[in-house]
Amino acid sequence: MSLPVHLVASLAGVSVGGAITVEGDEAHHAVAVRRLRVGEQVVLTDGAGRSVTGAVTETGKRVFSVEAASVEEHPRPSPSFVVVQALPKGDRGELAVEVLTEIGVDRVVPWAASRSVAVWKGERATKSLARWRSTAREAAKQSRRSWHPTVSELSTTAEVAELVAGADLAVVLHEEAGTPLAGLSVPASGVVVVVVGPEGGLSPEEVATFVAAGAVSVRLGTEVLRTSTAGVAACAALLARTARWGG
Repeated sequence: MSLPVHLVASLAGVSVGGAITVEGDEAHHAVAVRRLRVGEQVVLTDGAGRSVTGAVTETGKRVFSVEAASVEEHPRPSPSFVVVQALPKGDRGELAVEVLTEIGVDRVVPWAASRSVAVWKGERATKSLARWRSTAREAAKQSRRSWHPTVSELSTTAEVAELVAGADLAVVLHEEAGTPLAGLSVPASGVVVVVVGPEGGLSPEEVATFVAAGAVSVRLGTEVLRTSTAGVAACAALLARTARWGG
C-alpha cells in the first residue's frame, strides 16, 4: 500500500534527519480526519520536485512533525505538456483537470472560447479557478506526483495564440481536421501544447488563429470525444511516445 502524501510549502534545504513541520488545513485533515499517529510513515512533497519520506514524531490539533529518513530530488519532466481547456459545462472542468493531472500534464490553461457555455466572471471566476486548482492539487497528491501542475488564470484566444506560437509542438483537436494525431512526431524536450475546444466545438476563426500561430489541426480518430476527455486522450497518446512514459 502506498504511503499517504502531504503537501508542504517548501522542502528546500531539508536533509536526512531533519525535522519538517506541517501546519494548517493539510495537518488538520491528516490528524483529525485520517487519524495520523506518531510513528506512522508518510511522504511529504513541495510539488516542486522534492519529496521526503519519514516517520511522524509529533501531532497536534492542526500540526504534525516528521523526521526525514530519505530525501529525493526529481528532475522536471520533459517535454512539458500544457493543455488549453475551453470552459465546459458544470463540473466537467474539474473532471478534466483531475485526469489531466493524473496522467502527468504540467499546466492547465482555462480558456474562454467563443462557444463556451460556461462564463467565468467576477466571484464565479474566482471560485471556479479555486476549484480547478484545488482539484489539481489533490489529484497530484493522489497520483504521487513530485512536480505538481499549475492552473493558470483564464486566458483569451489571443493569449492562447501566443502560447501556441512559443511551443515546440502545438496541436488543436478538431473533428474535421485531415491530419491524424497518430502521425505527429513528438519532441524529446521543450513544450507541447494541446488545445481543446468546448462542447459546441471550435469556431472556424479560432482554428484559423491557432493554425496561423503554428499549431497543427488534428483529429483523434473517427469518434468525437467530450471536451472533458478529449485532452486526456490526446495527451496520453502523445506521452506514450516520450521518455516520460518509458518510450
